[in-house]
Amino acid sequence: MSFKRGSGGGGELWARGKVPKKWTFLLCLGSFCAGLLFANSWKMPEAKDIIRTSGTEDKLNLVANDCNPRIINEKPEPKDILNGVSNAQEVIQTLDKTISDLEMELAAARATQESILNGAPLSETLKAAEATGRRKYLMVVGINTAFSSRRRRDSVRATWMPQGEKRKKLEEERGIIIRFVIGHSATSGGILDKAIEAEHRKHGDLMRLDHIEGYLELSAKTKSYFATAVSMWDADFYIKVDDDVHVNIATLGTTLAKHRSKPRVYIGCMKSGPVLAQKGVRYHEPEYWKFGEDGNKYFRHATGQLYAISNDLAAYISMNQHVLHKYANEDVSLGSWFIGLDVEHIDDRRLCCGTPPDCEWKAQAGNICVASFDWTCSGICNSAERINEVHRRCGEGEKMVWDAVF
Repeated sequence: MSFKRGSGGGGELWARGKVPKKWTFLLCLGSFCAGLLFANSWKMPEAKDIIRTSGTEDKLNLVANDCNPRIINEKPEPKDILNGVSNAQEVIQTLDKTISDLEMELAAARATQESILNGAPLSETLKAAEATGRRKYLMVVGINTAFSSRRRRDSVRATWMPQGEKRKKLEEERGIIIRFVIGHSATSGGILDKAIEAEHRKHGDLMRLDHIEGYLELSAKTKSYFATAVSMWDADFYIKVDDDVHVNIATLGTTLAKHRSKPRVYIGCMKSGPVLAQKGVRYHEPEYWKFGEDGNKYFRHATGQLYAISNDLAAYISMNQHVLHKYANEDVSLGSWFIGLDVEHIDDRRLCCGTPPDCEWKAQAGNICVASFDWTCSGICNSAERINEVHRRCGEGEKMVWDAVF
């Protein structure tokens, strides 16, 4: 098919699909004019308007997210801050007490398990505790004694330690456990052990330890006592006292009760005696080199005649008894076990009064002593003969233990 040439030159261009030049010029001119009109009808917003709008929206969002309209930067009242701190402290104390209770229960369970695994017979007290559930006591008083100290034990029974039904009543109504603490002889089942067993059948006030008796083994005995006591009785405090010391039980209970709410308490007459490096002298310290140069003193610790520790510290000793180091002197050993722990040392001089007239004068002044002994003898000199006199002149009276508020 062919096209015929028209009369004008433009017919051939259209036939080839090309736009004439004059039309191209008109289209470009029209597009340019339309662009100018559109640009004049739209205005770019200024930067300050954008910033102002964003700020307004942020404020609206802040207010919208708060149901109670108030000033955004309002400062809390000092009273609110104090209330918040007080509530936080109460929560911390509650958690601390809960943790201490759990540690004690864990220590008791471990001690019981070890006794069973080692084949040791469970004590009657522990069997009763397992059968009826553990009740809470105020304190357990362990009187450190030896096989040769029968006369001392009898003198204590005749003075400040209740006997028979009164002792049971003291446990049930006052929450106070008192026991003589003794281990076993080197020859198990020998005459010494049989004599102690007969004495216990008569009085029922001895606590036997899985421990071989010996003066140089007092640190091990102390560790064993606390571990055993915390497994047998759930008490607020555990006390160790020597059998040649006079004790006023009610005054001891009221003294300890003041610290009942505190965790990790270590109470006694704090001292810092010299480290004795010379061999052959009393209280010689074989490991004196650990305490620095010659002439140095021990760290602060409670004197060994009488001291008390709280429940959580007794549980700590029970759980770690296999790794706690023993020094020659048991009071030093106990103090060393608490170094590095967050323990409150309480120095109470009523726990180390002298014998009459010292304790007598203080009693007459209304400041009854917790414990009395002679420093020169590290206990009451000739205690089996003299403790009755000390009890008569410095004792608090039997009625006080039943009337005291713990």
